[in-house]
Amino acid sequence: MSWQITKEDLPDLARGATLLGTGGGGDPYIGMMLVQRVLGEGSITILDPDEIADDLFVVPTAQMGAPTVMIEKIPAGTEPTLSLRILEEHLGRTADATMPIECGGINSMIPLIVAAESGLPVVDADGMGRAFPELSMETFAVYGVHGSPLALAGERGERVIIDTGDDDRQMEWLARAVTIRLGGVGHIAEYAMSGADVKRTAVPRTLSMALALGRAIRLAREEKRSPFDAIRDTLATTLYQHVRTLFEGKVTDVDRRTTEGFAKGVARIAPADGGGGELEIRFQNENLIALRNGRMVAIVPDLICVVDSESAEPITTEGLRYGQRVRVLGISTPAMMRTPAALAAFGPDAFGLAERFSPVESLAGEERQPAPASTLVH
Repeated sequence: MSWQITKEDLPDLARGATLLGTGGGGDPYIGMMLVQRVLGEGSITILDPDEIADDLFVVPTAQMGAPTVMIEKIPAGTEPTLSLRILEEHLGRTADATMPIECGGINSMIPLIVAAESGLPVVDADGMGRAFPELSMETFAVYGVHGSPLALAGERGERVIIDTGDDDRQMEWLARAVTIRLGGVGHIAEYAMSGADVKRTAVPRTLSMALALGRAIRLAREEKRSPFDAIRDTLATTLYQHVRTLFEGKVTDVDRRTTEGFAKGVARIAPADGGGGELEIRFQNENLIALRNGRMVAIVPDLICVVDSESAEPITTEGLRYGQRVRVLGISTPAMMRTPAALAAFGPDAFGLAERFSPVESLAGEERQPAPASTLVH
């Protein structure tokens, strides 16, 4: 059944999408402000993926670049719809709907900007089920839909078409280079597909799940209940059913750099009571691996989410600061993101990590040695 998003829903949606974004996906506040500006008192139609027509023409839209750059380089707001129009013109076909490529921060908001400006509906699904740093890391690509041709729009009206056929990694490499030369941020339309392709390749209902998560956290705070119990209860009946606390403490160090179009680095968290041990999180836009006292406790594609230790407000990788009191949650990904083909696209190997994937719900008690932090850079 289709449903409507209004401006009153946006803060809850941003909160939930930022949690699912596992540290990445871009600044949610900026995205929310851009949607509110365009949407006003109107509403956006959200389509259930199971109910869309097989011949519906869906064009996902997004923002790409390093999250650290996005904080200082605020988009004009017109770029996402421009990217859609560029791709429509190139293909000679008009989109029937748009859709997120990932569930996280600003990239759950970009399709809403396009919808508010164009009147298009948005499909309640995405191609990552979280956020990943590269455009080729999509369930769309894993299950047979390719990203090219891709349309990229810049803030000064730049228009770029990239067509690499079925080579999605080459598409990512070229689009990343263009984005860097546009100042670190670009807006894209890619992975154009049919409704039948959406049903076959997308992670379903992540927008509605993000909204439910953000609302559950807010209501738990207002009602003086545990927001962490609210997160667990909300996810229990979804494709993301396993939630565990990996660590709780104070951020003691963040080594973060913007390089090659990504925000890469390491964060360290020590127990708040001053006890021994620490948690180390390595990230590339998104959190990739968590090591507690040298033992792996979660790894990509499972979600590693850093949240405020009291309010459960999600904290992005660019928002991590020394002294923050945080809790780190591990959340399981859907089964379609754990297949051999999916792990080849966005599992540990794809990030140069030496560790093998193990589900977050099965890691308790397993001893694993961490790979050197340098393996993040590839």
